[in-house]
Amino acid sequence: MKAHVLLIEDDQRIREIVDRGLGARGFVVSAAADAPSGIELVRRLDVDLVLLDLILPSANGLDVLEAIRALKPRLPVIVLTAVDDTRSKVDGLEAGADDYVTKPFSIQELAARIGARLRWSDASGTLLKAGPLTLDLAAHQAVLDGRVVALSARELSLLAVFLQHPGQTLTRGQLLELVWNVDFDPGTNVVDVYVAALRRKIGATFIKTVRGLGYRFMVPAADDGEAARTA
Repeated sequence: MKAHVLLIEDDQRIREIVDRGLGARGFVVSAAADAPSGIELVRRLDVDLVLLDLILPSANGLDVLEAIRALKPRLPVIVLTAVDDTRSKVDGLEAGADDYVTKPFSIQELAARIGARLRWSDASGTLLKAGPLTLDLAAHQAVLDGRVVALSARELSLLAVFLQHPGQTLTRGQLLELVWNVDFDPGTNVVDVYVAALRRKIGATFIKTVRGLGYRFMVPAADDGEAARTA
């Protein structure tokens, strides 16, 4: 089945280029020229991914991202930003975007980013386990001691990376690259913020801070795990 991509972009030329370029690569493309139309299409259509321009007429792209997350929390969103606009990239990632592409961009790069994000979302049948914690990537669901833990898409991605690297110290830079697909230092504490959120939901004893380096995922001893969940 062809992947369905929604582009929310006010520049008609970009809409036409993306429609032709992605269409030639096997994608189905729908487009909206403004925020209200884009949000309505997210509500009505069963799309696989959204491409969102952060600069829209009469709308803040981050507000549109928030509206998309409210409607469909697990729908992948790639934001489009101006070249060298690091602040917009950081703001988009901190607001919950899954990736970013800078303008001007090549269709080849855009298609590759979309494909990578969809492959991550489609990790069908993959179960990751660590002691009492199970992560089902197909169902986008974490279960701890038989209880479903509500995680955002970003928290789920972060937990998956930790579960795929048990006992390994991961630096903040590695986590930015693996979870946020960021290959530069954005000068933000976004990793620490999401680690803290994850600790609140699954228990602090799973994720150890390695001072001066980063974080390490460990399965806690039974007594430690019980203490963390009842504290």
